[in-house]
Parts: sequence; structure tokens; C-alpha cells
Amino acid sequence: MPPRVTPTERQRRLGAELRKMRTAADMTTEAAARALGVPRTNIPNMESGRSGISAERVRTMAEAYGCRNEAWIEALTAMTSPYRSPWWAAYRDRLPASFLDVAEMEWYARRLCIALTVHMPGLFHTEEHAHAVFKHVIPQLAPADVDARMALRLDRCQVLDKVDPPSIELIMYEAALRTQFGGPKVAKGQLHHILAMSERYDVTVHAIPFSAGGFPGAGQSVIYAEGPVPELDTVELDSTHGPEFYDSDQQLRKYRAQLEAMRAVALNPVRSRDFILTIANDL
Repeated sequence: MPPRVTPTERQRRLGAELRKMRTAADMTTEAAARALGVPRTNIPNMESGRSGISAERVRTMAEAYGCRNEAWIEALTAMTSPYRSPWWAAYRDRLPASFLDVAEMEWYARRLCIALTVHMPGLFHTEEHAHAVFKHVIPQLAPADVDARMALRLDRCQVLDKVDPPSIELIMYEAALRTQFGGPKVAKGQLHHILAMSERYDVTVHAIPFSAGGFPGAGQSVIYAEGPVPELDTVELDSTHGPEFYDSDQQLRKYRAQLEAMRAVALNPVRSRDFILTIANDL
């Protein structure tokens, strides 16, 4: 099978973890190829996510590299499960690949911490709010592109109703709660939708009022996705160019600390719901 031209973020991450495993063993690509009995070019192809890898191959590599972290190894083998076309594959030729990578990241996460300072969380957009947001994209989107982005955004909600949905923590700054995409009526409907979702057992909502003052991360929208083991946690940041993914140990530590600092200045869930309801009632 020829190498993949554009691996998904999950495929890329699997390869990156295998590279991390090899370098921790202080083994060159040549030495790894000899230990595995494969051509040298196979190693960089696997480590870049361009080549498919079986669960058996992952275990063989872990043995060759002397890795004894069984939880990590098992989590990596789970990432090699036989390919089944996921629901987001229907958008593959309609939207940028990074948009699909966000849906994939959310689907496989054990827990999501979503911190936003201006926008509402994509997972909890109403149709009217999503439409209003996409109308403000520059350059202006064609109607078909708006429809595709809206459909994907609404379909992402499927993760909430899967057999083992991730627990979700929302941390929202008052600016996000007061920004009126689509006008007061749409904004009010969006806020009431957030309040309804906060009643779920697996969703916790925190609000940060303006009166809290400054705090780390005040200028960023962050999704921290916890994997089956801490080594597979991922951070996704929104930018005007699309989603960006980070997973180095240093980056993960930074965003864990940033989110903890945001929690420290946020209202508790009960006070947060009262705060959001007050804003909604003022519209």
C-alpha cells in the first residue's frame, strides 16, 4: 500500500508517539529498521503517519525499543484499530482536513476542557448561532461552504450521545457570553442552550466575570483533550487560519497550568448558571 499523502492528526500523533518511543531508547532509524527487519525508509514513513501500522507492529516496536509502559502501549495499539469510515469522513472532500481532525479528537477524548474568551463552544452551538458566526468569516464563504461548516459543527454534537461520551468542562469569559452573534434573539437562544447543556451530568460550566480581573489565557480559545493515558493528551487552539494542535510535554504542562489558573478565578457551577441566566434575561 502506498504511503498516505495527508495523514489525519490522529495518524500523525500515533507516528509521533512511536518516534518518541524510539528516541527514548536512543535508537537510530537504521538500528530500528534492523531490529524490526524492515527497510530503513519504513521507519520515517511510520513515524510521520504516512504508513499504516498494525497493533502487532506497535507491540513489536515497543519490545524492540525496550518500552515497559504497558498503559501507553495499549493506548497506542487502540489507535491502530481496523479502519472503519467515521461519520466525519463524509466531509473529507468538502472541508479542510483540520476541521475533521477536531471532530476526531473530540470523539476519542476521555475528557474535554474547553476555555473560550470570545466565542461559544462549537460543540454547543445552536444552528442559528453557528450560521451567524460563519457569516463573519473572511474571506466571505460561499453558501455551500457555510452549509458544510454548519452541518459539521452540528454533527459534532454526536459525541455527546455516544456510548461513552467524554466529560466536558466549559470555562467561558463574560465577553463570550455577551457577544451577540446574530443579534439579541439568537444570543439569548444560545445562552439558554448552554444552560440546558449544563444540566447534563457530564457537563460542567464555569463563567469568568469581567470583575475577576486579568488571568492567564485571556486572549485564547483552548480545547484540552485528555486521552486514555496522559501521554496522549492534546491541545487544540483556534486561529484565523484554522485549528492548530500541540502535544509536547512542555506545551501540555503550560495549558494545564493556564486552565487551572482560569478555574481559580471562575465562578462555581451554580453561580455560573445564575450569572449566565442574568445575562440572557437582560437581552
